Amino acid sequence: MKLIVAVVQDQDSSRLSSALTKSDFRATKLASTGGFLRSGNTTFLIGTEDELVSNALDLIRDNCRSREQMVAPVSPMGGNADSYIPYPVEVEVGGATVFVLPIEQFHHF
Repeated sequence: MKLIVAVVQDQDSSRLSSALTKSDFRATKLASTGGFLRSGNTTFLIGTEDELVSNALDLIRDNCRSREQMVAPVSPMGGNADSYIPYPVEVEVGGATVFVLPIEQFHHF
């Protein structure tokens, strides 16, 4: 058994949730916030059998895409202001960061 932890951008959350449900994967959704852009994310916890991990990863890959977005940088607080860029920059956002962890035991009460 494996635990898949997938951190996805909020824009992709509903689409991924629907795809997981249609494919009979059970998932727990947690609201989370990214550290770099400080924007909303959704973290999915998906428990599945070893042989279904690749199917779940395919669903995540197909429903979470990266995109370019203009972001206004956060001003440094107590940091070095010399490296602060005061204008918006284009960065790649979205996609998914996925961890697959082995599960020693699983209990459902």
